[in-house]
This record gives sequence, structure tokens and C-alpha cells, in this order.
Amino acid sequence: MKKIGLISDTHNYLDPQVFEYFGDCDEIWHAGDFGNYEIADQLKKIAPVIGVYGNIDGQDIRKEYPQHQRFNVEGVDVWMTHIGGTLGRYCIPIREEMENNPPDMFICGHSHILKIGRDEEKGQMLFVNPGAAGRHGFQVYRTCVRFEIGDGKIQNMEVINLGTMGQD
Repeated sequence: MKKIGLISDTHNYLDPQVFEYFGDCDEIWHAGDFGNYEIADQLKKIAPVIGVYGNIDGQDIRKEYPQHQRFNVEGVDVWMTHIGGTLGRYCIPIREEMENNPPDMFICGHSHILKIGRDEEKGQMLFVNPGAAGRHGFQVYRTCVRFEIGDGKIQNMEVINLGTMGQD
């Protein structure tokens, strides 16, 4: 069983609460728009980081984190990318792969909109957008997600509210 902290769209800001909420995580997954490499370095102090670059990320992030990550964790096929669309309406560049070979869990960021749901047309694939944890954007609440993976199952999914945009 692995405990995962999932975060996205930090945009150069890592809320200090993340250290507490992700402190017992085995891995941290970042779904893009780190903002700068310092964010990755800070997260690595908590746990190993698996990430993808986002549209605002520079070459320093892009050298280490690819556009897409497809990997298996504890029997769960995970696909993470930054710009992926939304539940049931996936971006054109990934639609074909999504149709032919959907993962068990699809993670994306970009929209800053927290959304978790099952895509029944994709064999009950779990769609997760953790929302935005940074202070940039139009979202009211800054959010991230924590969950566990083990024996081919995703469980104990919880949304963490880091506060409103004007709150530190």
C-alpha cells in the first residue's frame, strides 16, 4: 500500500500546509505548472516526486519531468499529463490513446477545477484533477488530494482544502 499526495498548478507557490498534509506520503505526484524548480526541490524534501511539466514550466522542469507519465503503481495503471481535458471530454492529442488503451486512473491539471469521477465509458477509469494549489488563477479554493493505492485499488481519496485564494 502506497500513500500518494497529488498536487497541481502550484505556480511558484507551495503552501506550507502541504508539508503537513503530505508528510506521511510515500510519493508526491505533481500534475504540472510547478512554476519553478524550487517547488520540485521542496516537494522532494517530503517524498519522491513523479511529475509532468505544464504549459508555464520552463526548460529546467521540462528536462526532468516529461509531458506525459504512464506508469504502474501497486497494480494500478496511471496516466498523468497536465492538459488532459475533463471527465468524458479529453483533449484531441490524447483521445486516440484514451479510446484504445485507457488507464485505470487518469490525472491532469491545468483547468484549476477540482474534479474527481469515474468514466464509465472507459471501464470505470478514475479521472482526477486535484485543482490548483497555488495562488494564481480564478479558483476560489486552493486544493490538493491524498489517497492510497494497493492491490490494484485506489482508496481513501480525500480532498484537502488549503484555503481561499486570499488566504495563506
